[in-house]
Amino acid sequence: MPDTPITTVDLLIEARWIIPVAPRGLLLENHALVIEQGYIVAMLPIAEARQSFHALKTVSLSSHALIPGLVNLHTHAAMSLMRGLADDVPLMAWLNEHIWPAEAHALSEHFVRDGTLLACAEMLRGGITCFNDMYFFPQAAAEAVESAGMRASLGLVALEFASPYASDADDYLNKGLAARDALRGHERITTCMAPHAPYSISDRTFGKILTYADQLGLGLHLHLHETCDEIAQSEAQYGLRPLQRLAALGLLGPNLLAAHCVHLTPAEIETMAAQGCHVAHCPSSNLKLGSGIAPVAALLATGVNVGLGTDGAASNNRLDMFAEMRLAALLAKAAGDAASLPVAQALEMATLNGARALGLDDRIGSIEPGKLADLVAVDFAAPEMQPCFDPLSHLVYAAGREQVSHTWVAGELRYQRGGHDSIKIAQLQEITTLWQARLKQFHH
Repeated sequence: MPDTPITTVDLLIEARWIIPVAPRGLLLENHALVIEQGYIVAMLPIAEARQSFHALKTVSLSSHALIPGLVNLHTHAAMSLMRGLADDVPLMAWLNEHIWPAEAHALSEHFVRDGTLLACAEMLRGGITCFNDMYFFPQAAAEAVESAGMRASLGLVALEFASPYASDADDYLNKGLAARDALRGHERITTCMAPHAPYSISDRTFGKILTYADQLGLGLHLHLHETCDEIAQSEAQYGLRPLQRLAALGLLGPNLLAAHCVHLTPAEIETMAAQGCHVAHCPSSNLKLGSGIAPVAALLATGVNVGLGTDGAASNNRLDMFAEMRLAALLAKAAGDAASLPVAQALEMATLNGARALGLDDRIGSIEPGKLADLVAVDFAAPEMQPCFDPLSHLVYAAGREQVSHTWVAGELRYQRGGHDSIKIAQLQEITTLWQARLKQFHH
């Protein structure tokens, strides 16, 4: 740098390693990030950063890797309050006999606000800075996201049947659009249309959702091809597989994010690639519900943008993106190719690909000057992280969320090992005690 006056900035983070994610596989040693007003303004060697900038605060991370904040591309945050409520049963039995009856009994704004706050605390502890949610009472969820200081895309959920949130499909849509209006212009919260799944939405409702999405420039987030049952049911009812039905209705395109996509034919994978659809791969939930293993290597090879999601804590039991990265990489290799889904790609799926699916990749998902400082520090000092030949490999295969030491959202420190900046552990204990008692009373 030429001899310029020393600039005063908000924050300097010095790290043993910085893994920017873009360009893929890049690893910077002993570099610093310069952060001003929530944005990354420079990335340069530590010695140069110290010479060129005067930081109001400096954080030195001598044994850490600094990575972009993780993006949880598919979850139902408030369902954290149902963690472990119904295990070891398949999807439709899980929904019909356990989850939907529990929701009918407990669902309220209070439940969603409390459950989402519990989820935000768990996610920040594990390096997740942004999540894509699909659940009821989005404004109550927004209050929790706001108080946690996180980033979220909140789905405006639609179903054909009544719940404590809405009476019918039109009521869901009206409430969702009112929530969207209330949240417009929020710096950390966006919204999207969230029709639950092809099996729970009529053609008429899909038509309305498509019109609103087009008019308002909103994305679409739904469950798709999660189980064989869902496909068989669609063929019986419509004479079409769910993806064919969505194509016929005009729903496929670059604003469609489909969660799960476990059962796809090669032709369907080609269709999704040609239409520019995005996929949220949820390996833990797919295994736990016995749904199967999504053809991720084929999706990626065909050019489909695939991100990672945890699904809700009721069907995964952990909102843990480190676990999803590792599992995604291992499952992709199960077909017999050990080179499938390498570590740099797994990290990309957990960060930049998720941001891209949400239309936020110009702001988050990688560490680049001009982007928001959504950052996670992962501490490599523990014995189980030694020795370290390749920090990228360690992030996917050796590290767990317990190694996360700091989580920043737009340059604000939201979690530091041991505590959150705005969520009190005592408050979370009160929340879980209250709702556990209520759900236990109902759930035998």
